[in-house]
Amino acid sequence: MTVTAPPAAPTLPALVSDIAGATPDAAALVAGAVEWTYRELDDAARRAAAALRGLGVGPGGTVALLGANSAQWLAATLGAMRAGARVDAFNTWVKAWDLRHLLATCAAPVLVMDAAVRSSDLLAELRELVPELWDAGPGEWRSAEFPVLREVVVLDHSVDHCLAADLPAGARRWSGLTGGPGADTCAAGPDDVAFVLYTSGSTRHPKAVPLRQHDLLVNGFHIGERMGLTAADRVWLGSPLFWSFGAANALPATLTHGACLVVQDHFDPATAADTLAAHRCTAAYLLPSLADGLATVADRVRAVTSLRTGLTIGRPDEVRRIVDELDVPDICNIYGSTETYGNCCVTPHDAPLEVRLTTQGPPLPGVELRVVDVDGTELPPGEFGELQVRGRVMPGYLGDDDETAATNAAALTADGWYRTGDRLRVRAEDGFVEFGARLTDMIKTNGINVAPAEVEGFLSAHPDVAEVAVVGAPHRSRGEVVVAFATLVDGAAATGEDLRRFCRNAIAGYKVPWEVVVLEALPRTGTGKVTRRALVEQAAERVRSREREGAPG
Repeated sequence: MTVTAPPAAPTLPALVSDIAGATPDAAALVAGAVEWTYRELDDAARRAAAALRGLGVGPGGTVALLGANSAQWLAATLGAMRAGARVDAFNTWVKAWDLRHLLATCAAPVLVMDAAVRSSDLLAELRELVPELWDAGPGEWRSAEFPVLREVVVLDHSVDHCLAADLPAGARRWSGLTGGPGADTCAAGPDDVAFVLYTSGSTRHPKAVPLRQHDLLVNGFHIGERMGLTAADRVWLGSPLFWSFGAANALPATLTHGACLVVQDHFDPATAADTLAAHRCTAAYLLPSLADGLATVADRVRAVTSLRTGLTIGRPDEVRRIVDELDVPDICNIYGSTETYGNCCVTPHDAPLEVRLTTQGPPLPGVELRVVDVDGTELPPGEFGELQVRGRVMPGYLGDDDETAATNAAALTADGWYRTGDRLRVRAEDGFVEFGARLTDMIKTNGINVAPAEVEGFLSAHPDVAEVAVVGAPHRSRGEVVVAFATLVDGAAATGEDLRRFCRNAIAGYKVPWEVVVLEALPRTGTGKVTRRALVEQAAERVRSREREGAPG
């Protein structure tokens, strides 16, 4: 494989400025009705930087961003980075319970947000936590629970989803801040944190993963090289930018090649097919759940003859379906995580299809791999064990509490290897990796990681629940679903549906259990430990039974 040198720019905002200077009229972004050239994207980022600096954002600062895919999301991101700050990108499916932890963790003085995203009233969730925002004008309110938070800015494109009268008195409008001249200087440095992305794991709350500017840019470039991207490409992204699949993957892969990113604010198969066709997209980011959706309009997707490459992650049958049913012949298979800057392994787009079906490719340039046994002893090529990654990996989860320290000690070795918790092998003949299985309890539903401990922690707060255990069960279309098993305190009468409703009203939808099963007692070993394997088997049988009956879900 030929390795081409990445762009000379040290940071993402500097990269956009460089491309705007060299090819100002090249297409950069399509987001709904908004189409920006690189000159327009750079101008929007400069204006955003000036606006945020006016709110006190500067080098070493933090801007929290809560919004769906949009042109203003990207302008705010690049503007915050240009001002020298990091961007903490929040999941828009949050409820107040999730948002409380995110705001406390990031300690951002400025929150930039959508008022609402489809049926999710984000301002209503914020009102539970920061009621003071409705009591005084901009700059005049103070939050009792989040004293560091001083400014809330609402993105204008989202205001159509709510009444203007519902906007808090203390919030500012994005358009009211970004009308002035842009910031000429870029304060971001190559080793500065660009994004903090939040990922589920073994802890009760999402973990904060810091990703540095230059590593993000270089890793993204090499991802794009594996896809065969050029400046002529138009890259479709139907999943959220706040995920690593977007922020740490599609975004830098596209920008480092001077290509055009085409985003949707939410995934809808028919709209996606229209978008792919209207903009003659050539590459697509296709999680299995998105591919399943596009398969319902497969004839329309196959009619987009420009579509040739992209990324996915999945079983051989899932990858083959993208080639056969959607006619994306050069789709690449990947392996990675948020902690490894989105991807650490990608199959070359021109590798034989059988290789792309059965492997996740070789490591990207600058990435080292090793496979170890349960004692941490390195295994020879060809043997399965835990994959560990070094090179472009996060420096450690953010947080100064004992739980974060313990999590970092478990995730990273003293000499910088990241323990993936996945069972893979590295092929002796070519260095390509083959996925075996996950070694952790992590649940992956519709491509999204869910930590059992997080759902367990929430359900345990219900007054009727004595004990709870959460597992994943295989599901035909979602990959896995979350299933909870609970026992009740004496005299309690809550049903499984009552407990699901409790979750539905308070936590992000993808964390809500597919089913909550109330038991007399959880199965245990002779030493009293909960037997999760027995629960996994019971959950799997319940899912299979529903699927045999053809029940929805």
